[in-house]
Amino acid sequence: METKGHFYKYAFNMISLVGMVLVIVATGAMIFFFLLEAVIGLDRPYLGIFVYFVFPAMLILGLILVPIGAFLKRRAMRLEGYEGIPKFPVLDLNDSRKRNAFVFFILATAVFVIIVSAASYKGFHFTESATFCGLICHKTMEPEYTAWKNSPHARVACVECHIGPGAEWYVKAKLSGLRQIYRTAADVYEKPIKTPIEHLRPSRDICEQCHWPEKFYSARQKVFYHYAMDEKNTSRDTILLIDIGGTPKTPHAKGIHWHIANDVTYYARDRERLDMAYVAVKEKDGTVTEYFNTEKPPTPEELARAKTRLMDCTDCHNRPTHIYRSPQREMDEAFVSGLVDVTLPYVKKVAVEALGKPYKSAAEAKQGIDGEIRKFYQEKYPKIAKDKEQAITSAIKEVQAIYGRNFFPRMKVTWSTYPDHIGHFYWPGCFRCHDGKYKSKDGKTISKDCNLCHTILSQKQENIPKGKRVTDYVHPVDIGDDLKKMNCSDCHLPSS
Repeated sequence: METKGHFYKYAFNMISLVGMVLVIVATGAMIFFFLLEAVIGLDRPYLGIFVYFVFPAMLILGLILVPIGAFLKRRAMRLEGYEGIPKFPVLDLNDSRKRNAFVFFILATAVFVIIVSAASYKGFHFTESATFCGLICHKTMEPEYTAWKNSPHARVACVECHIGPGAEWYVKAKLSGLRQIYRTAADVYEKPIKTPIEHLRPSRDICEQCHWPEKFYSARQKVFYHYAMDEKNTSRDTILLIDIGGTPKTPHAKGIHWHIANDVTYYARDRERLDMAYVAVKEKDGTVTEYFNTEKPPTPEELARAKTRLMDCTDCHNRPTHIYRSPQREMDEAFVSGLVDVTLPYVKKVAVEALGKPYKSAAEAKQGIDGEIRKFYQEKYPKIAKDKEQAITSAIKEVQAIYGRNFFPRMKVTWSTYPDHIGHFYWPGCFRCHDGKYKSKDGKTISKDCNLCHTILSQKQENIPKGKRVTDYVHPVDIGDDLKKMNCSDCHLPSS
């Protein structure tokens, strides 16, 4: 049996004492922040790293150091010739001090297990949060996180779309996350981050958990507000009836969602999926109709090695959450929302021009936008600059906010960095296939008829007589037959 008092001599040594300090500090800090979270909430990404990862690691390290230090001290004491120290420790519960130490060890172990378990549970959920995804790697994910906060999916956590249910994809995502952490720490990530991400989970496993394809059958009315970049910021409104349609349960599925109600495969030559070479449609009777790009026909050898893709939600909704809006569209919405005074002359024009300048940083942009807009009104409209100073200041703040939502110089991201395939104004979108240039061997053509997807209910602009109902789109400027021959993006395609 060990001589009385030797246990405390080898238990209290420098290594064990360091371990005890780590345990006490980590435990106290974790309990404090857990209580703080319960009372006022905790939404600080870097503090979360400490609470859920650093402090638990300190606690575990301390618990490991305590017995290691005791073991090393005990062995040293035996080698130095201390009497009464057997080869292995003896647990004698008849010794009150050892009994008390044993009870303390059991209780402390239970407390530490509870604390570490709680931290592990909370840490797991913390890594699943948008705060973790968007703010821990702030420099890398700033554009996507900012866009997500202003998107229709702002209340949907990142993992619900990027991982989805099931253990298999969770493991894949965490392994991918380790590579991403390394690239971020080593500063070897791409600027801007390239899309689309080929290894993302199929949207049928993700989007359709909330969006129910069997219920895609009705049309939907939508109002498009536009304002001209003239002195009066002239209003131009278009109301469309958009034929969503597409439920596979009807014998004559049609409309936009027809594309996922049927098997449509395609081959794109480029990463962005803008240059389509081949489209195949599986008909209801099982036959397949193949359409080929007549402008740049694919060769048999090219098709033989081509990797085709089954069309799904993300082929059109490729920016369902990380949405960047053009300065023109942002200004239109600011007018409608009352955030910018529409009576300020040329305010849309001067704002769009100010936003389009190449700033090196967000701070420089903020200063530049303020200077550009104030200078314009002071030079061109000095009376308005004085009389409507508050309205001009409010407009400047909104334009600065627009910059903050859509321009990120550090990541080389602007509103036009990533093509958006919904619609067909700034990018080809629908006209990637529906441009009249894709034909089958038996002469069928993928139609360019706009009425396949939407019908114009009304259109209001200066070159349309008041009260006249239009059924075909009227361009604000008469461009003749080019309206039907060209795509919108041929003129409106962003230059940067």
